Amino acid sequence: MGIIVEGAIVDVDGPRRGYVRFHRGQVVEVGAPGTDSTRGRIRRVRGIVVPPPVNGHTHLGDAVSDREPPHRPIDEIVRPPDGYKFRLLAETPAAPKRRAMRSALRRMQREGVAATLDFREEGRSGVELLRAAGAGTGVRTVVFGRPLERPIRRKEVDRLLAVADGIGISSALEEPFEVRRALADACRRAGKYYGLHASEVRRELPETYLAPRPDLLVHLTFATRGDLEAVVQSKTTVAVCPRSNALFGRRPDLAMFADVGVRTMLGTDNAMFHAPSMLREIEFAYVTARLARRPVPPGFLVRAGYIEPWLFLGKPQWARVEAGGPGRPIAFRLPAEDPEYQLATRATEHLIVRPGPRGP
Repeated sequence: MGIIVEGAIVDVDGPRRGYVRFHRGQVVEVGAPGTDSTRGRIRRVRGIVVPPPVNGHTHLGDAVSDREPPHRPIDEIVRPPDGYKFRLLAETPAAPKRRAMRSALRRMQREGVAATLDFREEGRSGVELLRAAGAGTGVRTVVFGRPLERPIRRKEVDRLLAVADGIGISSALEEPFEVRRALADACRRAGKYYGLHASEVRRELPETYLAPRPDLLVHLTFATRGDLEAVVQSKTTVAVCPRSNALFGRRPDLAMFADVGVRTMLGTDNAMFHAPSMLREIEFAYVTARLARRPVPPGFLVRAGYIEPWLFLGKPQWARVEAGGPGRPIAFRLPAEDPEYQLATRATEHLIVRPGPRGP
């Protein structure tokens, strides 16, 4: 008959007391504590139920790296076309890359992740390789492809967008305005996403990365309050990657993100540096903010990992815990008295219910 998790529910409507009955990974009943219909006939545990997390930014092709990356500046490692990662991708056959990406997706699935937003290099073939890697994993791959040719050709871009969910480029520092405008226009025509990295290596002026307006920005580690206010006004979502940034001595000021009201997601970034663990990413973000004496509200981090990505993807029902809904909520065996704090700091070893079979 399944299991009842009784304690707290945290979803798009905020935290609240409640119980959730699961049957074969699906939610079949939700209500106030002590009111379930089973009359004590099935097992119950104390815990917290949330929507499934989404990894807001990855580069899963990098998972093929099996050695410590060189200790060099970030731009020497990830800058196209001849940075360390691009040389590694070019030198590696397709099969090992597909296996490595599939392994990373399986790792996410074991943690309850239901989708990932990936910036996939290597043109159309790179997108197709990730699609193949994701088949049957239960993790939806939302793929931001990247065209290979410069100057760009409309034919290549159209072929790329036929298989990708959008286009994700390196940054406005590497791509001139004419290229960014052409790619953004192509995404708009196709009804796809347009995204780019911004203020990662140094501060960039908002008018550079916000024109043309992107759907998604990544990093903004050097953004000022005024920069973030411009991003909020543009209604652009931002993905931040605290663990990856920390390797290069950078830290997004998430307290300021929260104060300004930036639509924020969390991502694990380059798979050569970290396991793609959203639970670790959230915990790291909380701890390092406290360490920097710039504490961030746990609820902001929970929203960034479990709620905001579903709103970005246009699937608000996946951000809600409800019986018979399309989402696949997960549960943690954790105290329910301060659920957002528990989820932000202690979730790593306490997952007890993973998603059912349906994909987003």
